[in-house]
Amino acid sequence: MAESKPEPAVQAGGDAGAWAPFSSRVFLVMWVAAVVGHIGTWMRDVGAGWLMTTLSASATAVALVQVATTLPIFLLSLPAGALADIVDRRRLLLLITVFMGAVSAALALATHLGLMTPALLVAGLLVAGVGTALMTPVLQSLTPAMVSRPLLRQAIALNSMGTNVSRAIGPALGGLVVAGVGVAWTFVADAVSYLALVAAVWWWKGAAARSSVGAPEMLGPAMRTGLRYALHAPELQRVLLRAGAFFAFASAYWALLPLVARRQLQGDATLYGVLLTSVGAGAVIGALSLPALRRRASGEVIVRAGTLLTMAVLVVLALASSPVLAAAALALAGVAWIAVLTTANVAAQTQLPNWVRGRGLAVYLTTFYGAMTLGSLAWGQLADATSLRVALLAAAGLGGVALVLSLWKPLPEAEPDLTPSMHWPEPALAPAMQGALAHDRGPVLVTVSYDVAPEAATAFLEALQRLAGERLRDGADHWGVFEDVAHPGRYVESFVLPSWQEHTRQHARVSRADAALQAEVHAHHRGPLPPTVWHGVAPASPDAVQPGGRGL
Repeated sequence: MAESKPEPAVQAGGDAGAWAPFSSRVFLVMWVAAVVGHIGTWMRDVGAGWLMTTLSASATAVALVQVATTLPIFLLSLPAGALADIVDRRRLLLLITVFMGAVSAALALATHLGLMTPALLVAGLLVAGVGTALMTPVLQSLTPAMVSRPLLRQAIALNSMGTNVSRAIGPALGGLVVAGVGVAWTFVADAVSYLALVAAVWWWKGAAARSSVGAPEMLGPAMRTGLRYALHAPELQRVLLRAGAFFAFASAYWALLPLVARRQLQGDATLYGVLLTSVGAGAVIGALSLPALRRRASGEVIVRAGTLLTMAVLVVLALASSPVLAAAALALAGVAWIAVLTTANVAAQTQLPNWVRGRGLAVYLTTFYGAMTLGSLAWGQLADATSLRVALLAAAGLGGVALVLSLWKPLPEAEPDLTPSMHWPEPALAPAMQGALAHDRGPVLVTVSYDVAPEAATAFLEALQRLAGERLRDGADHWGVFEDVAHPGRYVESFVLPSWQEHTRQHARVSRADAALQAEVHAHHRGPLPPTVWHGVAPASPDAVQPGGRGL
């Protein structure tokens, strides 16, 4: 690592149309395959939700259908995201899709033979949720490999629209299948739908590329690196907080909708499918309208409007006795859902560089599905303890908390340039060290010495504190700054990394936006030479004193 003067960061962007990503044949093929797969999954979920109402009268049991599909994603997204960043994503996707098809086939067989119980249904959905947990970060992390960066926002929006196109089609088909030939066939349809994704991934050889560079990371350290990035990325944290607040209360109508259809509206599986189709149709309309809306309003305004609309829908559902009124309200819920979901997803993706995209999205998905899981369970238990109406109204009230939160933590609007700057020259190594470091050593200490005029010290330290986040996001475990007691104005920045390989990865991780922060710091350094950089590595002897010293 060396502290050479970086080029300033530039903003990425583009004015291409909403449909421009479809000009990429890879994106189009993968998009169609994903839509087909989502249609099958929605048919399965309709069948599972309705099947549970026939197996148990408990609102908590019905809500557990939603919990079973989201809990594994909440628990497993981070390791799945780490895998997405370090392994052959094509092979992983092929294995997952075949596995999920087999799970749905097993659910179909158990239902057809009359062996299904509430516990078995929840267990089957939990296993299927494991597959979804492994698949989702991988699929999302592949989007930048399908389109250029200026088209990333449009591609993310189209992916969200595709999910909701399937949400419009799948529930309607699921309701018709349940009413016509039985629940078991919704599971069969889901199993068959995975063949489209298997074929697409088999065809696209580019999915095999790893997103990270250099030597592959081990799973445990890769997970820690992803968490460390999220812990030191304030803009990403704002997105996570806002997404969690919205999905915690919006999960109420997803979890309780089977009971709204069956108990409150006195309907059958066909009505349940129609209500879900209304949500999906509204989401498609919202997705088509979102590009024009985004040109007229900020992401923050869109999320606040979506929150207000979802609160109103929950109140209407709590009071509705007419299926037509409920369907109309749910169409508006779909508009709000896609607006918030897409805006939050885009905000998260634009705050993530490619090297940690899978893990960063996994943290986002953990937040999303964690809020959905806990919310669904809470609303189901509240409905059991009180009534459906009370649970839906309470969820609407929680939406008010999400609105208040928006005033404190608005969404980031800027899109930093996170492409690698590659402006750090490789550190000079003594011949004796080259062989030793080739086999990795650690921990590694890096220091950077600056000379700063007294009148510039405050501005320098403020800029250096902002740069500290970059050091910690990109691989450092510890960071600090010290002033030389013999030479006031001479500051030494230090940071520690777990290994030499991690430091070499840090060279490739520094972005152009990070380079701009570094340039701010360097602007306060005085003298004809750049800041002095020193590298140290812990001695190889197992008995050597490690950084930090020994206690008395």
